[in-house]
Amino acid sequence: MAETTSILRALRTERGWSQATLAEQVGVSRQTVNAIETGRFDPSLPLALRIAQLLDLPVEEIFALADR
Repeated sequence: MAETTSILRALRTERGWSQATLAEQVGVSRQTVNAIETGRFDPSLPLALRIAQLLDLPVEEIFALADR
């Protein structure tokens, strides 16, 4: 999940968005965005899709299954 967290954080910051801005745009709390970025929370499929749509990227470029 560490790779996913750095990808999401990088995508958000390169757009100049705060965690609160991203959260508002996808309909969750800032704490939820923080939890995703720090690897403490895996987003639901609908949330992952909303984030991907907002970032205009395929969901698999942002979120990936951890190697087992």
